[in-house]
Amino acid sequence: MKKNKISVGTTIEWTDETWNPWHGCHKISDGCKFCYMYRDKMKYGQDAKVVVRGKSKFKYPYKLNGPKLVFTCSWSDFFIENADDWRDEACEIIRNTPHLTYQILTKRPERILDHLPDDWGDGYENVWLGVTVENNATRHRIRTLSEVPATVRFISFEPLFEFLELADYMAILIQYYHWAILGGESGNDNGFYRYRPCELVWFEYLVDVCKMAQMAVFVKQLGTYLHYDLGLNDRHARNVDEFPDSLKLREFPA
Repeated sequence: MKKNKISVGTTIEWTDETWNPWHGCHKISDGCKFCYMYRDKMKYGQDAKVVVRGKSKFKYPYKLNGPKLVFTCSWSDFFIENADDWRDEACEIIRNTPHLTYQILTKRPERILDHLPDDWGDGYENVWLGVTVENNATRHRIRTLSEVPATVRFISFEPLFEFLELADYMAILIQYYHWAILGGESGNDNGFYRYRPCELVWFEYLVDVCKMAQMAVFVKQLGTYLHYDLGLNDRHARNVDEFPDSLKLREFPA
């Protein structure tokens, strides 16, 4: 399903709101190297490695009216082990706000099955479960999430910094997945939080694969490297009007 959406409570193009019942995280794969949460925490003089329960935002969804997409744990991971004592309460909030659709993206899909609420069943109707797949070393997350009951499954191919070979995963994508987010890495030219190279053909290949699997595709940004390589105006290449026609895709699952 194609849908033009303007973000309301966040600058993240594919959601309306962000909710962080806890924040802080631990780096576990190459995609974490230049994590924006670590960068922002450093600005605030906070330790990004310390996972803490949110003080004022834990029950934030109760303040949201009307149907909205809510990216959950943008500053952490919903299934991080440090949050095991708080997750049931967060799931209760999700269960009590069926007018909201929660987009839960994790790099820890192996922990999901053992940490779902007892009434999860085939998946809450208002929860989309996703995994980050940034390089070939993390493709295994696709198979792991496919084994978790969910009404909608998605993949975030961001930060994309390697050509991904997905031929061996086509059957899984066709049967179990509904949506893909594509994004090149954004960062600075110097300092601690930089960016890695990315190529247009990597995006084009992923679009072709996802279309063959009948998945909706949302190209979020091309990233800072392609901003320079293609001479784009937007520093992180987020302006869809500057994308090649083949990548002007901002779709959502039905």
